[in-house]
Amino acid sequence: MSGLRRSPLDAEHRALNAKLVEFGGWQMPISYPTGTITEHLACRNTVAVFDVSHLGTVRVEGGGAFDRLQGAFTNDLNKIEPGRAQYTHLCADDGSVVDDIIVWWVTPERFDVMPNASNTSGVLEAIGGTDVTSERAIIAVQGPEARATVAALLPEAAAIGRFRVGAFSWRGASGLVAGTGYTGEDGLEFAVPADHAPALWRALIDSGATPAGLGARDTLRLEAALPLHGHELGPGITPLQAGLGWVVGWSKPEFGGKAALEAERATGPARKLRGISVAGRRPPRAECDVLIAGSVAGRTTSGNFSPVLGHGIALGFLPPDTAEGTEVSIDLRGTDLAGRVVATPFVAKR
Repeated sequence: MSGLRRSPLDAEHRALNAKLVEFGGWQMPISYPTGTITEHLACRNTVAVFDVSHLGTVRVEGGGAFDRLQGAFTNDLNKIEPGRAQYTHLCADDGSVVDDIIVWWVTPERFDVMPNASNTSGVLEAIGGTDVTSERAIIAVQGPEARATVAALLPEAAAIGRFRVGAFSWRGASGLVAGTGYTGEDGLEFAVPADHAPALWRALIDSGATPAGLGARDTLRLEAALPLHGHELGPGITPLQAGLGWVVGWSKPEFGGKAALEAERATGPARKLRGISVAGRRPPRAECDVLIAGSVAGRTTSGNFSPVLGHGIALGFLPPDTAEGTEVSIDLRGTDLAGRVVATPFVAKR
């Protein structure tokens, strides 16, 4: 792991005896000694804190910043304004998703664009700007008690609404906070200067937040049926196939992949992302064939055990007319897991 990038919170994770793994070119915690299920349930029931510093930050500034992003990304920035955040896609000419991104519109001429870890350099090449990833840590506080926990330390940050962006000051540090997340729960994400991040991390844990790793982040997002790039999004996968047509600003004059997406919308996508509920505790996995009436109908993109539901769940691409309730089986290394197509999210925000 010697060539991997490290989070500004790396020493904190080691002090907590975290299990560290490679993820997107970074060395990041996948879990702590409490274990992924405990961390997952802490987020669902109380509050958890995640280090997501591996996400990139590309800063785009100046008078042409709006037009540059508006012409590159699928979503329509005219739907929002400074002080808001927006989920969007960068698409290839064939309409497939190069990356899914959160844009923080900070001031009229400043945007902080947040790509996935392994895609930061590609997004930087596509939109220009400055890579400021190394200057900050990103700390996500998620769960039904997230705002109450933050309020004890940073009342002004706790008041930031969903998909809003604002500034905060803490112990001499100034940073940004947004009402976003990737767990299906309410919460906040802090962009804090790298040298101040460890103190904020410790203060949140001391206030009752459970440290949680990327393992829990993945099971949480799967329960919420949120896409993961490289699984539900990526080469050959369009926003329409992933059920994310709302991310496309169809009335915009031009953006990458628009012609291909318009053609697909006219004919209808050949496959759609669906949820599958599996009987029993054995978890399905990604890249498994999904059979309907004995014939291969599609393939899973993600699968795992749901700590809240107590059984396996999966996402996968199936024919677009596949109805909820359809009985399926997942071929898991030669063993058939019985399941059925269900509505998503698997676990609704409570």
